[in-house]
Amino acid sequence: QVQLVESGGGLVQPGNSLRLSCTVAGRPLADFAIGWFRQAPGKERDGVACLSSVPSRPYYDASVKDRFTLTRHNANNTFSLQMNSLKPEGTAVYFCAAAEIKGIIWRCPVSMSHWGEGTLVTVSS
Repeated sequence: QVQLVESGGGLVQPGNSLRLSCTVAGRPLADFAIGWFRQAPGKERDGVACLSSVPSRPYYDASVKDRFTLTRHNANNTFSLQMNSLKPEGTAVYFCAAAEIKGIIWRCPVSMSHWGEGTLVTVSS
């Protein structure tokens, strides 16, 4: 059974940074395409950043490009999302996710196989 657990959420002021981590248990992280998704109050869950299981560049949503960085750490079965220059509209529950998708992905998949429970990020002064 695959389990994903997020950590690192919290309250942060606009313009500051926050780093989210996702720990994967049950199978090697290298088996999966991975991603971070977020759901703001009253909105649908959207893909923020995703990365293939094979060497490739991450996909970033236009709203976070050049501010967020997704990194895979296969050696310790974790992946992270470094979020810089955070904006109030970034307030949301952030979910990490994984999927058994082979090959390169060009955007965040609509359907992921495994999800964490989410961590709340609040961007406010």
